[in-house]
Amino acid sequence: MKSRTKKFFSYYKPYLGLLTADLACAFIVSAVTLALPLCIRYITVNVLEENSSDSLSQIYMMGAVMLALVIIHTIFNMFISYQGHMMGAKMEGDMRSEMFDHYQKLSFRFYDGQKTGQLMTRTTNDIFGLTELFHHGPEDIVISVLKFAGAFGILFYIDAKLALIVLLFLPIMAVYAFYYNNKMNAALRRSKDRIGDINAQVEDTLSGIRVVQSFANEEIEKKKFAYENNRFVQSRREGYKSETLFHEGLIAFTQLITIAVIVFGGAAIVNASMDLADLLTFFLCIGILIEPIQRLVNFARLYQEGITGFDRFMDILEVEPDIQDTPGAIELKHVHGHVEFIDASFRYNVNDDAVLKNVSLHIKAGEYVALVGPSGIGKSTLCSLIPRFYELNEGAILLDGRNIKEISLRSLRRNIGFVQQDVYLFAGTVSDNIRYGKMDATMDEIVEAAKKANAHDFIMELPDGYDTDIGQRGVKLSGGQKQRLSIARVFLKNPPIIIFDEATSSLDNESEKAVQDSLETLTHNRTTLVIAHRLSTVRNAHRIIVLADNGVDEQGTHDELLAMNGTYANLYNMQLINVNTLEHPAVVKD
Repeated sequence: MKSRTKKFFSYYKPYLGLLTADLACAFIVSAVTLALPLCIRYITVNVLEENSSDSLSQIYMMGAVMLALVIIHTIFNMFISYQGHMMGAKMEGDMRSEMFDHYQKLSFRFYDGQKTGQLMTRTTNDIFGLTELFHHGPEDIVISVLKFAGAFGILFYIDAKLALIVLLFLPIMAVYAFYYNNKMNAALRRSKDRIGDINAQVEDTLSGIRVVQSFANEEIEKKKFAYENNRFVQSRREGYKSETLFHEGLIAFTQLITIAVIVFGGAAIVNASMDLADLLTFFLCIGILIEPIQRLVNFARLYQEGITGFDRFMDILEVEPDIQDTPGAIELKHVHGHVEFIDASFRYNVNDDAVLKNVSLHIKAGEYVALVGPSGIGKSTLCSLIPRFYELNEGAILLDGRNIKEISLRSLRRNIGFVQQDVYLFAGTVSDNIRYGKMDATMDEIVEAAKKANAHDFIMELPDGYDTDIGQRGVKLSGGQKQRLSIARVFLKNPPIIIFDEATSSLDNESEKAVQDSLETLTHNRTTLVIAHRLSTVRNAHRIIVLADNGVDEQGTHDELLAMNGTYANLYNMQLINVNTLEHPAVVKD
């Protein structure tokens, strides 16, 4: 808790000058507010009661003083309102940037267990409430304390007994406020969790809207959304109930204070222990006393909304990246591409079965290696371990004889090109997406990469060529077109190590042949790992590695593995039979 408090206040550090000015203005505003009742008391007691010859001039003079005070009050309040809010907005922006930067550092393992909608909520809704808290927090506390202390000082000066009666209400108010403040905090936390669930559901449904509509399951999605929406409404019901009892209860206490002053103040006038002018001033000061109480009530609401969001923000920020640079991590200068697995074992979670167990494998620099085997055997996982998307549980992976943990992540990944099975394209133009492989690439380099990936021809047929907007996740393109753009992106990156995770799976036969030809050219003098489901696409690999439950089951060239008549031969023959069946289906007679 102490570290979170320190972290909270650390966001004020870049804006200490603005904070100081804001608090100075708050001090002046409080002083002016307290001075106004004293000016009125001066007129009612010192001027009207004495009724001297210069009374009228004194009234005008005091009126001018009060007018000047009101102008000062307005100007400084305007500064607090504008600059204070801007300070809060800047601090909110700093937090959002820090959260986004932290997201970039977290590994695939973290995202495997998260919902995108929840993560978005923590970056937007949760932090939004902090703008008001950052701004109003210090300001409200300063103004409330100064006004409260100053008003009580004046009350005791006017009538100590009546001031003590007012003071008796405060401990009861404090206990009441503390109790409902805690209930409000818990309710607001649940509410933020629920709005995160709503965002997650909306994100999930809209991302899969084509699947939803193709199965005509709109009603199912409506029910799922209604469930999350009703949970949110229920959480807000609890929150509003606590907030209402908190707010209205404290307002009732302030009204009781006013009634007590009227009753006991009136009795004091009857008993001649207080005059009417002092009672009038006393009432004005009670108004000033109640205002900071109401301000504190509002601050408590802002605090709860802000601090629950801050706690959820810190829940993510305190997640330590499980994959990060070791002290003294090196930058790679020249990569040959020797990759070696030494007794490598990996499981996604502690209680899960091992996906890879004691895998030992050596891939020479410039070698074109294909990984094959049944689905779920760990081919993609094995390749994801090389750029450290996941961390090994046991064993080691070496790159040019050096443990990859000794290499900086940025340097390691800069030298590896990865075309994943699940293609992701960003919203923007065709050229923007290809350029992602090399951000300073020229247009000529982009076009050359597209040609190597057999993408140039279809790109030129698009309405605006390379400047065509492809929509969110490339929805305006076919599956094969998207895959070829992702391949062009890696061609442009031109890394010494390339990994293709079923990269041709979405291509038609003609495009697949063209990309295969380009791939053969690209593999020259590079270390290339290809995960393949269709074994016919990797017949020319220097070495084919067959993975099974026990790790590496077989390895060799296509012809060598067929001659072994083992696992690979069985897989190849099964695929061959399926292809022949599709091309020459049996004729069924009546």
